[in-house]
Amino acid sequence: MRFRFLSGGHRATAARLAAAGALLSGAGGCSWADTIEVVDPDVINPQALASPAAATTLRNGVVLRLAQATSGGENVFLLGGLLADEWRSGDTFEQRNTTDQRTLIPENSFLAGAFRAPMRVYVESQTAIAVTRQYQPTPRANIGLMFALGGYAANLIGEHFCNGIPYSTIVDGKVVDGAPEPFDNSFIRAIAFADSALREVSGPAADSARVTHLASVVRGRALLNRGQFAAAAAAVTGVPTSFIYQAFHSANSTTNQNWGLNSNSRRYVISDVEGGNGLPFRTANDPRIRTAAGTGTRRLAFDTETPFFETTNFAQFGPVTLLSGIEARLIEAEAALRAGNPTQMLSTLNALRTQAVGGVAGLAPLTDPGTENGRVDLVMRERAFWMFGTGHRLGDLRRLVRQYNRPIESVYPTGIFHKGGGTYGTMAVLPISFDERNNSNFTGCTDLRP
Repeated sequence: MRFRFLSGGHRATAARLAAAGALLSGAGGCSWADTIEVVDPDVINPQALASPAAATTLRNGVVLRLAQATSGGENVFLLGGLLADEWRSGDTFEQRNTTDQRTLIPENSFLAGAFRAPMRVYVESQTAIAVTRQYQPTPRANIGLMFALGGYAANLIGEHFCNGIPYSTIVDGKVVDGAPEPFDNSFIRAIAFADSALREVSGPAADSARVTHLASVVRGRALLNRGQFAAAAAAVTGVPTSFIYQAFHSANSTTNQNWGLNSNSRRYVISDVEGGNGLPFRTANDPRIRTAAGTGTRRLAFDTETPFFETTNFAQFGPVTLLSGIEARLIEAEAALRAGNPTQMLSTLNALRTQAVGGVAGLAPLTDPGTENGRVDLVMRERAFWMFGTGHRLGDLRRLVRQYNRPIESVYPTGIFHKGGGTYGTMAVLPISFDERNNSNFTGCTDLRP
């Protein structure tokens, strides 16, 4: 078996090389085939996978891919938050400005990497599982971890992208183009992967608390996205509030781009009541989101016109929390609200605020807003402030429309766009990149509903 990971970019490169070879075929007696004969770095020899060391390398590769797919590049954490209300564009690049304005199109070149990166985690986790199961079957927690991370990636894809998601696969070294699927299938995939992870770590000999907690939160989050609130709460009930699973960065791997594109290059700006519907991430002065105004030469963003505000939540090589026990409690609070128990909802939220969890102290207790809409707003606000910049916000805006029947224009930024004139558009999801049309089964999003 040969494992080959292709993208539209690889196919396009091959076509360009072939054309160049045709032009050179008569020059200097060289064969055009000789001209384009290269070693494909994406083709892995079967022999290279047949060892315990290869299994370790593949698993480490999935962990690295996960960091790249979340906070190691300009991916769904940033673009999703830009489409929602976490970030504003302080840039001159049209790709970021149109995402912020909710007018982005599939030809937006930043979408290719944003879609490809979590999909690689999903696909490559399965390769790592197969090789680990054959050549390094113990401890089984290693296999469970790969299932949990693959499930996390599938859930992230479903939260951010439109209906019509193609899950392509690799069979005997060949790409099998996936057919478009509704985004809800991504949540179903995530639940199945989480269940597999939990099976791997069941029993005394295979137990791993870290993988158990990770898979449980993945499962709870995907169930929440499907509107199965009671099941979501049940999935996370055993996860301690102190649990965290993080993506790490270093000078030898990747820079944390939440820092890189905000604090360093000033292309992303902390948003504040964006488009009237956005939350006051800056002016709330909430200790969960530490913000500062730019001064001196940093007074303005990269575009030299947008006032610059940064968050010091993220450092250049600092970790980013992907899933946590705090998220588990927030799932339980929302489930209590949906079960008609606002008292339990409020108790759960206040326990987080008053116990100084997550390194945050000084949060005053909340009071009951007294109405159903007010309580929903409260839960979503707490989620937004606890999990800022970690790939949750766009999924929550979509759920407000899909599960709470709120009009899109009462949830997303709307009205006059904050830079360059004009108004906000109507996009509520990330479309799948035009590059994916290399897939013979894919012709674009089947619809753009949240």
